[in-house]
Amino acid sequence: MKPLMLQGHQRAITQIKYNREGDLIFSSAKDSKPSVWYSLNGERLGTFNGHIGAVWCVDVDWTTTRLITGAGDMNTFLWDVETGTALGKIPCNSSVRTCNFSFSGNQASYSTDRAMNHPCELFVIDVRNIDASISSADPVLKLTMNEQQSKITSMLWGALDETVITGHENGSLRIWDLRAVKELNSVNDHTASITDMQMSSDGTMFVSSSKDCSAKLFDSDSLMCLKTFKTERPVNSACISPLFEHVALGGGQDAMEVTTTSTQAGKFDSRFFHLVYEEEFARVKGHFGPINSMAFHPDGKSFATGGEDGFVRIQVFDSSYYEHTFE
Repeated sequence: MKPLMLQGHQRAITQIKYNREGDLIFSSAKDSKPSVWYSLNGERLGTFNGHIGAVWCVDVDWTTTRLITGAGDMNTFLWDVETGTALGKIPCNSSVRTCNFSFSGNQASYSTDRAMNHPCELFVIDVRNIDASISSADPVLKLTMNEQQSKITSMLWGALDETVITGHENGSLRIWDLRAVKELNSVNDHTASITDMQMSSDGTMFVSSSKDCSAKLFDSDSLMCLKTFKTERPVNSACISPLFEHVALGGGQDAMEVTTTSTQAGKFDSRFFHLVYEEEFARVKGHFGPINSMAFHPDGKSFATGGEDGFVRIQVFDSSYYEHTFE
């Protein structure tokens, strides 16, 4: 099956997300214009204009009515998905690295980098009724990371909006109780920076990818490491199939170390592992640079990858994928 090439971003893709139905893909890139695309034919519906820096993160709520983006221009924007207008803008002290809506869509959280004498902070805000006053409103909750906790590089909401799981630059994972405002647990299974974390469709497990050349599967409640998927190069993103027991990994070297031979050497392939047996069973070629973000379609029949080359590629699985069984 020929992949769809979604061309529209001028610079490297930083994150891609499907909405809940899977008919839309939201992409953020370093060119300051988050975009929304039809996942079926790859047509770009439009952009969300307002940022003036690289957009690091994007998330859409479960009703596909609101979008949250965080960028290097030290702002978090909340958007109306349908019209593309900015509903609110929250100024921060440093660039915004992660942002996520909670499962209910009533709250959102975002984290800022440690920079310019400001510590890394995690904010939780109420997004039930957004207007211009949100820029000066106090957050529901603010957690400040100390020196050992290091910078937050990725984040997920836990079950029932009661916890937030954070992945850090030093490879640690932490789970926070939002009601008691305290750290419940932390694990150090990864040895280098966490690049991405994505939940399984039922929320019981999540997969984390790291620059230590591995992706790991964790229990989302106890943070117990269940499986490890090893590769030879840094993993920038990993996702769990909602349909089969498959995990997809994407990565490549750091953008600054990319050479001309890397594409031929298969360094930028999407790699498919079996969730249980930890064995690689397939690779999909495509990008001309490292894969920065990837996601499965909610029905599990296709997946999208966003690369350093500025393209989003949607690959629909052909029939042999469904017939594949492990001996």
